[in-house]
Amino acid sequence: MFISQIKKYWSIICQSLKGEAVDYTEGSISRAVVLLAIPMILELSLESVFAIVDIFFVSKLGAAAIATVGLTESVITIIYSVAIGLSTAATAIVARRIGEKDPEQAARAGVQSLWIGVVTGSILCLLGALFAEQVLRFMGASEEVVIQGTPFTRIMLGTSVIIMLLFLINGIFRGAGDAAMAMKSLWLASIINIILCPLFISWFGLKGAAMATVIGRSSGVAFQCYHLFKGDGVIRIQWSYFRPQLELARSIISLAWPATLQFIIASGSWIVLARLVAETGGTEASAGYQITIRNIVFFILPAWGLSNAAATLVGQNLGAGKPERAVQSVLLTAKYNAVFMSLVTLLFLVFPHAIISFFTSDPTIRQYAEQSLRIIGAGYIFYGIGMVMIQALNGAGDTKTPTWINLFGFWLFQIPLAYFLSIGLDLKSTGAFIAIPVAETLIALVAVYYFYLGKWKKIVV
Repeated sequence: MFISQIKKYWSIICQSLKGEAVDYTEGSISRAVVLLAIPMILELSLESVFAIVDIFFVSKLGAAAIATVGLTESVITIIYSVAIGLSTAATAIVARRIGEKDPEQAARAGVQSLWIGVVTGSILCLLGALFAEQVLRFMGASEEVVIQGTPFTRIMLGTSVIIMLLFLINGIFRGAGDAAMAMKSLWLASIINIILCPLFISWFGLKGAAMATVIGRSSGVAFQCYHLFKGDGVIRIQWSYFRPQLELARSIISLAWPATLQFIIASGSWIVLARLVAETGGTEASAGYQITIRNIVFFILPAWGLSNAAATLVGQNLGAGKPERAVQSVLLTAKYNAVFMSLVTLLFLVFPHAIISFFTSDPTIRQYAEQSLRIIGAGYIFYGIGMVMIQALNGAGDTKTPTWINLFGFWLFQIPLAYFLSIGLDLKSTGAFIAIPVAETLIALVAVYYFYLGKWKKIVV
């Protein structure tokens, strides 16, 4: 019995990694969740590893370098937000068309989203390259950080179109149910990143980390484009699809703009908190906070991958006219994510010193990092549940409800609370740390409420 179970699980793992075409609207729901979740978790797990490797090597350059990377990444989250917003729209529409058994329209939607992504990314590239120094100053960076970090920031912000395409094309693959291809492209990007990062840092200093990241991501995009245009997958693109289709483009934008705003609201709040920590705690607090954020991201990204499985299953099952199957898929995914995040919470609460000591020996930085890791990590189970519910709504094409939830949870609750605790009660950076799990818990509860309300089942895309 035990051997047969092992063989069964191994067969599912192999099938998920091969990327074989599967109808996720039929058969076992748990099997469908696992088939999608394994490559989606692995897709973002290596990205998590790179985030840790990157900060490990950058930390050897000192507190100013750590702060530069952290502040720049805080701003780049806005670019991520735009990319994720477009990706969310592409996933929702492609998944719905695949569920309706209409792969041609799915391919057309994918191509139109690419046009939008290239234009948007090019504009962000120009702005980032021109105003890199001003961005760091706006974030409250010290003069040392501005002088040392501007080249790094200019390279990272000036290649925004690469970030845009990497997220967007993977969103198309995920919507089609080809999670394995999305995984492979991000793995390629991350592996090249991990190999080049220490080499380029030793040769070029801090800006070498940016160069390695751009080369890695560009390689991932090249891999994506090759397989997207090769025409042997679920999505088969023809050159005629590249003619502008204004009605379809408008449909994509109508889903993308609230999704983009949704993530800008969330990432914008992280920028405010990063600045608040820097202002109330100084460079050491900022450096410690950024080390914590990298560790948070290390475990958040796999959970996000699992949440993406929920989005695909909701989209495809709604397209197939099976809303109750979509509900069951989300609840099962949320259960898996809650179990995983509970284990992470335990890890952060019990072993913060061992985790943070790996990155820095500076006692002041380590003190801030350990404190923030414990506090922020305490709300992990709610992060996991909320993530699945938000992505389920997005996958259904209801991108506006999560936008309102984020606006309320982050800007009308988290930020005022952080300022009240940090400045009003004079808790300084500790106040900002406390505001994070409190707000995320509230957001998760509200998202669960709107999911059970069920209006997302009637969304037409």
